[in-house]
Amino acid sequence: MFEQIKHNMETIAGVAIYPILSLLIFFFFFVGLGFWVFSYKKEKIKELSQIPLNDTLKVE
Repeated sequence: MFEQIKHNMETIAGVAIYPILSLLIFFFFFVGLGFWVFSYKKEKIKELSQIPLNDTLKVE
């Protein structure tokens, strides 16, 4: 079954760009995510980490 799919994919013109494009999309996504995580303010992280420990229940 894999050989049939492989043969069909090899006959499509310009199909080689898709793996490269996929790699670039995921690479830039994870680099951006890493940048966002390391640039996040420590005070905000501490505030968000205390939310589950708060006893007060806010009803809106």
